[in-house]
Amino acid sequence: MSGNGFLQICIYVLALLIITKPVGLYMAHVYENHPIWLDRLFGPFERFFYRLSGIQTTDGMDWKRYLIAMLVFNFFGCLIVYGIQRLQFYLPLNPQALSAPSPELSFNTATSFVTNTNWQSYGGETTMSYLTQMLALTVQNFLSAATGMALLIALIRGIRAHESSNLGNFWVDTIRGTLYILLPLSFVFAIFLGSQGVIQNFKSNQKITLLHPISYQQAMQDQAGHVMNDANGNAKMQTIHMTEQVIPMGPVASQIAIKQLGTNGGGYFNVSSAHPFEDPTPLSNFFEMLAILFIPAALCYTLGVMVNDRRQGWALLAAMFLIFIPFMCLAVFEEQQGNPAFTSFGIDQMAKSNLFPGGNMEGKETRFGIINSALWATATTAASNGSVNAMHDSFTPLGGLVPLWMMHLGEAVFGGVGSGLYGMLLFVIITVFVAGLMIGRTPEYLGKKIEPYEMKMASIGVLIMPLIVLFFTAIATVTKAGVSAIANPGAHGFTEVLYAFTSMTNNNGSAFAGLNTNTPFYNMLGGVAMLLGRYWIAIPVLVIAGSLAKKKVVPSGEGTLVTHSPLFIVLLASITIILGALSFLPALALGPIVEQLMLWGQYGH
Repeated sequence: MSGNGFLQICIYVLALLIITKPVGLYMAHVYENHPIWLDRLFGPFERFFYRLSGIQTTDGMDWKRYLIAMLVFNFFGCLIVYGIQRLQFYLPLNPQALSAPSPELSFNTATSFVTNTNWQSYGGETTMSYLTQMLALTVQNFLSAATGMALLIALIRGIRAHESSNLGNFWVDTIRGTLYILLPLSFVFAIFLGSQGVIQNFKSNQKITLLHPISYQQAMQDQAGHVMNDANGNAKMQTIHMTEQVIPMGPVASQIAIKQLGTNGGGYFNVSSAHPFEDPTPLSNFFEMLAILFIPAALCYTLGVMVNDRRQGWALLAAMFLIFIPFMCLAVFEEQQGNPAFTSFGIDQMAKSNLFPGGNMEGKETRFGIINSALWATATTAASNGSVNAMHDSFTPLGGLVPLWMMHLGEAVFGGVGSGLYGMLLFVIITVFVAGLMIGRTPEYLGKKIEPYEMKMASIGVLIMPLIVLFFTAIATVTKAGVSAIANPGAHGFTEVLYAFTSMTNNNGSAFAGLNTNTPFYNMLGGVAMLLGRYWIAIPVLVIAGSLAKKKVVPSGEGTLVTHSPLFIVLLASITIILGALSFLPALALGPIVEQLMLWGQYGH
């Protein structure tokens, strides 16, 4: 790694650490209903929402009521997103007169955005109208993120409470998270993105005349989309003359801001943040990468404030960095090694200077380079984000293994806003349980005994994701409908399928590409995977919150495991990695690992 690359990584990590404390403290004040400076601006709107919906702010909920409120809210959100898509052609703000997506695609997209996944089996600029992008997708970017944060706050209250069943009020937590956290941050960030060149308008797509017209050969197709052949069985070719190019327009900046801040991911355009209208400059790229992780990182400090032990928050953040930084460096290293296949073709991948260190530039934007591409790929899959600024399908096999592995850890390393930290707290419960067995004491966390019931719920929350990913991947690789969508046979094609279901089940949304997932098979199966991956983990989390809230606080003693020590941080990171390895190493051996070995065997290392 060059000195320039090392400096970029250090600046990114340092900036993330600097903003963690103030943002985390602010979010704790929001959820604790302490006075904040935005009360005068948003207070009237908050009270209006309460009056309009009949919400009693002092009405606390136990875990069952909290769960029901969350599920009902998300269910109706899913129906609304589905309905807007199906009626898209008849609704306003559709200057391109785009038709309605198919029922299967509409179902997949509705479940995707409600579950904070933002998996997209479509090209945004050619499929969704401006109204659909704003009213259906962008609104759910706010609400799905606020839902994840509300669930985390309920769990924190369960850890903090004693001999109580009150986890707070889901409606209040969701409204306050949206009004006081996501909305103002997104507003400021959207203005910044606009200053960098991210577009925000309602214009129709613009046509421009090319300075240098292009001509190329293309196979002729019939009305059904099948390639037409001549008498000899060869494809009939036609010459295409391009004199114009269509430039897509739309309200982009407002959606990009919340997609990054809410760890929603996806993109307004088909190529996400690799598109110059989404991510035009190195400065916008840096701040978009920062936006992906800074709320999940700051929520660690929020936990420390709310449980009145800030060391606990710093310990969890340290465990996340202990996993994140080595994997990110591995991705950078592998991409800078280049692709041996390119060397055999005579393609020069050698370093040109300290600023251009060389390596595998396939699928990467030259304005970002290898460092920022590998850093983004690691950050977006460590978080439940899914946006990309480079094509993961073009990474080297081991470079592409890194984003896949980050998701295989359950996206507990930062993860989605709220969902990442409550995922990490499941690993904390498992860690203190294992440590308790090692020293022969009843495991405890923050004064609460971790008993078999909590351990069972934590095990369900941790194991449900690998079961869904592996089971659905197996279905896709043994059925005609699943295999027919694979463009790259062999190990790489298997990796694409494994990545797709890993991304959907983990509510990430990024894709390896090269796999045609806009089919009834993948749209329906993927939609089910996204629903199970979100709610079958959220339910055990709320069950644990309710169970811990009812427990008495146990005074710490000499044998109590210190959960903010370096030893515990290393133990937590180790167990997180080990569980991911035990669940997915055989599958990874069939995909990126064997592909890398084949590459070395064919072209040398």
